Amino acid sequence: MTMHPFLTHCDTALTIEQRVRIDNLDRNNQVEVTMHSQRNTKLIDVIALHEVGPRKRLARRVRHCFWQGLLAVLLGVAGAAQVMAAPLQLPALLTPASQEHHVGKVIFVELLTPDLAAAKRFYGGLFGWTFRDIQTGGIAYAEASLEDHPVAGLIHRDLPAGAQRQPAWLTFIAVRDVDAAQAAALQHGAKVLYQPHSIPDRGREAVFADPQGAVFAVLASSSGDPPDVLAAPGEWIWSSLMTTEPDTAAEFYQTLFDYEVFDFPADKPARHLMLASDSYARASANRLPASRPDAHPHWLNYVRVDDTVKMTEKVVSLGGRVLVEPRVDRHGGRIAVVADPQGAVFGLLEWPTAETKKVTK
Repeated sequence: MTMHPFLTHCDTALTIEQRVRIDNLDRNNQVEVTMHSQRNTKLIDVIALHEVGPRKRLARRVRHCFWQGLLAVLLGVAGAAQVMAAPLQLPALLTPASQEHHVGKVIFVELLTPDLAAAKRFYGGLFGWTFRDIQTGGIAYAEASLEDHPVAGLIHRDLPAGAQRQPAWLTFIAVRDVDAAQAAALQHGAKVLYQPHSIPDRGREAVFADPQGAVFAVLASSSGDPPDVLAAPGEWIWSSLMTTEPDTAAEFYQTLFDYEVFDFPADKPARHLMLASDSYARASANRLPASRPDAHPHWLNYVRVDDTVKMTEKVVSLGGRVLVEPRVDRHGGRIAVVADPQGAVFGLLEWPTAETKKVTK
């Protein structure tokens, strides 16, 4: 399986000024990753590239998310416990339900936005997503689908005056036991932003900030986890953790999700670590660029596209911004980082159809 390099030196600090500039992007510092290829096929048959590990620890089980509260945390809203009092009712992750469970896999993403209608126009126009509107617990929620396959959730939330954060995508990582995950996260320096909470049909969730401050969620899906298959264009294909201390961060996530951690060569001070479970690459941990000392640790999710250049042009035509221009990786694909019209940041990634997914020396 050849490794696929991903952007690591991108600043997606979500400030209200909506300024994200990437200066002196080091094109030589890339992270090598592998992705899912075919259904029921193990992808990391061999991992030989400067393996530092697997540095396994015994996985610890942990806790979940007061979903209403996460609406406030990403926008910097105080008093999140008062966001909602009514019960939530969200659609199941999978229909029909599956018995598959893939701890450590990114299984869903949700966008908190102050303009749900505008977000639907943008992402529908960009990726061809269709939407099903849901009124739940007094809030507006839109389930985004691609060819009847759910790909994301969009949540309306007004941006209060003086808020210090923009809209953002929240990354949900699979666990079997959210409460156990909370216990382990707290023990290893994380903060619980919103306590575990069960949502009918969806499962049990919680939102944390890791020891460096990157926000993420865990989800024990009551309908099972999506299968390990190659993402189609318009679906999420990869997630990167941009952080100040990649090694420490990797150890933290390894504790929660029992990841195997693999090290890949990079010019100093870059640091690129791959996180894998079930013989699949799940995510990467990368050092934030020294050129942007104001950037805060964060998760960045990528959508697979057929042509990154054309898609960035489409982003602009739909009112979004290009933060990192398309760049060619060593395998001929391109990656870019963009923001929607409200400022939520995400990545675009080409996956060459002829590219093998196996890791080789």
